Amino acid sequence: MQKEEQQFLAVFFITFFNLFSSLQLHCCTQGVYIMGIKAALPKYELYFYNTVLCLAMFWAASWIFEVSSSNANRKTFKTSVKPGWYYFGKKMETADFEWVMWFSTFREHILFALSGHVIFAKICSMLAPQHRSLVYMVYGVLAVWTTMGWTYVTLILSHCILLYSISLVKIRWLCFVMGLTTLATFKCEPFVSWQAGFVTGSFELRPVLFYGGCGFTILRCMSFALENCERREGNYSILELLKFNFYLPFFYFGPIITFDKYYIQANRSDLTRKEREMWNISLQGLIHLGAIILVDVLFHFMYILTIPTDMKLLKHLSDWALVGLAYYNLVYDWVKAAVMFGVINTVSRLDHLDPPQPPKCITMLYVFAETHFDRGINDWLCKYVYDYLGGKHENVLDEFIATVCTFGVTIMWLGPCQVVFIWAFFNCFGLNFELWTAKFFSMEPLASLEMAMSEAMSRRIRAIFNTFNFWTIVLYNVLALNSLDFAKLVAKRLLLKGFPITTILVMFLTYCLVQLIKERERKQALIDDPDPSPPPAPAPPPTLSTTTTTTTTIAAQPVMEPEKEKAE
Repeated sequence: MQKEEQQFLAVFFITFFNLFSSLQLHCCTQGVYIMGIKAALPKYELYFYNTVLCLAMFWAASWIFEVSSSNANRKTFKTSVKPGWYYFGKKMETADFEWVMWFSTFREHILFALSGHVIFAKICSMLAPQHRSLVYMVYGVLAVWTTMGWTYVTLILSHCILLYSISLVKIRWLCFVMGLTTLATFKCEPFVSWQAGFVTGSFELRPVLFYGGCGFTILRCMSFALENCERREGNYSILELLKFNFYLPFFYFGPIITFDKYYIQANRSDLTRKEREMWNISLQGLIHLGAIILVDVLFHFMYILTIPTDMKLLKHLSDWALVGLAYYNLVYDWVKAAVMFGVINTVSRLDHLDPPQPPKCITMLYVFAETHFDRGINDWLCKYVYDYLGGKHENVLDEFIATVCTFGVTIMWLGPCQVVFIWAFFNCFGLNFELWTAKFFSMEPLASLEMAMSEAMSRRIRAIFNTFNFWTIVLYNVLALNSLDFAKLVAKRLLLKGFPITTILVMFLTYCLVQLIKERERKQALIDDPDPSPPPAPAPPPTLSTTTTTTTTIAAQPVMEPEKEKAE
């Protein structure tokens, strides 16, 4: 049976790539791309896409709700489905450890630590704004010391000192190799167990804080070392590295910000805010609070994280429920990351910092080049690996080397395992394949063929083939977030057992979604790069009658004498 499953997995991936690789017009020449992204569709067509998609979303959600309600007392659900809010009288899903940790179990601890940071930062900004980054560091060190102990602080400092010493040599490749080697010590035995021994106590959250703090520390130290290599005169002080690393809101859970950006923002003396900036920060905070409440409410009605763990139950679900379950899993993961990063980003904005943007929603992804989830990690990888090795991303060989190295670092960051290797391999292949198809379809006569089409028709054809790309990205991420068995089952239902009815319907709905994404991109493109206003129309040439009338009028006027004209 295992051999058959492996064969099916191989056939599945080959089939998908044959489908979406047959034609990808979304990344041809630059001129064609601009033409495609600004192409408009009739309003009634967009209204139709919106209506169909909304109905399909509610239909899939109703299937998941029915499965959740009828299986709430299932034995396999006991560990992850617990009594919920009294008002609903229903059980609540608690399968996501991160969500429960942030907004239930350790909510008071996290809120207390961040509130203390905000208060101290505000006092410092009022009294001594030039020393605020130093106050951030002191508070961060004390908070880490209190939660994790002085031995953990010593471990973090030892890694900072080690990578700072290497940065003084100003050899880029040496800094990179040393940073990755240090990162590997937190992913491989026996180094992990030995370093974990520095953390003592029975605090339940300590294992999570240990790996989070250490991993992000290494990436921040690597960023500092690489920026120090780029500095032509002198070196940054180790105090700047400690200020950068021990900024508490970013210390344990990220997001990652590169040292050059943090250094400029944290040492800025002008702390005046833009117009309505505080209003926007408050509004973002309220939106995050509303999202937290909404997710907690939905956890009482839809067990989207628990159901995928029960393969026996999954095999009895309908195709709609299974496909919807895969999609809603990814949407939830985005909401979770957006809320957690959003809370931290709100605090950092109060500190006059400009943190990375929240992750991009899965509903907006249909191109491998845009599949960055954590924008902080994405910016870090692009700056120090992908763009550094890939250049302008036009040469096929340079792009291949850049993507392989980028996903190699990503594997080290996530932790080497079978699922991560499969996920990285196919995402790396998809990213390179997009460049290959761009090169191929930029050649004649294919480029001229699309230029001969109307803009709307070109957009529709692009959306058809982006549809296959979309589900390729969805399945790869389902593989990373859930399990290999769940991803294989979804693919089997979508492509084999559900063919042709389920396959055609799901692809049509995805086509509607892609068109709505393209419409949003079109509006944003018009804002970012508005079309130049047309030149004023030239005045029409005078007709014979007009000329005759004008001449007659001028002739009828009396001719003034020069002295009288001057006097008037």
